Amino acid sequence: MRIVSANLNGIRSARDKGFFEWLVGSGADVCCVQEIKAQEADIGEDLRLPTGYASVFHAAEKKGYSGVGIYSRREPDRVISGLGIADIDAEGRYLQADFGKLSVVSLYLPSGSSSAERQAAKFSFMERFWPALEGLARSGQEVILCGDWNIAHREIDLKNWKGNLKNSGFLPEERAWLSRVFDELGWVDVYRRLYPDAGETAYTWWSNRGQAYAKNVGWRIDYQIATPGIAALARAGSVYKDRKFSDHAPLLVDYEGTLG
Repeated sequence: MRIVSANLNGIRSARDKGFFEWLVGSGADVCCVQEIKAQEADIGEDLRLPTGYASVFHAAEKKGYSGVGIYSRREPDRVISGLGIADIDAEGRYLQADFGKLSVVSLYLPSGSSSAERQAAKFSFMERFWPALEGLARSGQEVILCGDWNIAHREIDLKNWKGNLKNSGFLPEERAWLSRVFDELGWVDVYRRLYPDAGETAYTWWSNRGQAYAKNVGWRIDYQIATPGIAALARAGSVYKDRKFSDHAPLLVDYEGTLG
């Protein structure tokens, strides 16, 4: 079973760069996408139903902003859109698809890099998302949380860690919160479990400034974070960089078993 997570930085832009042709040939059973930047009415059939896939979306109310989606080889048994928190749900940041005893979530944490107000919104999201993380961990389901978490957890997870100690995405408070997700709630960072020493090959995002992508001055901020049972079935992972669909690269993980 192959699960993919990809921040598209605009679903229509990613389409124009060949993302959906790649997806159809990728072997993905489920693909979680973030930052679709489109309303439901903007998502045409070519984006909604690439060959062999069903899809569900949770768009932001603001046009051209945020939003998440899930593509899957079979229709989900149940879909949950949003966390039931009005201001968070208005930004289209959480979408859950259940396939039998497996739940797959497309998640997009806020970025705090644009302003102090957005950093405060990020911290607020983290605080209010915690009960959901705790509930999912205790739900009896196996769960894979795929998405752009906008946090590099450790020094190995970004190129210029010394220069980013006071920057959003690598703040001590953010990193400590993510450590608590793992240490207190028992969630597993699947790629890091598979490849504990992977550095530059693990980066999934590069700034559009300067020569960041060409020089691989990147960050690992896209994750598949899973409950221990399904995490133990992960056998291989990779970051796809042969083609560039957005400022993020798709993260692929192969798990034993089949979808549902």
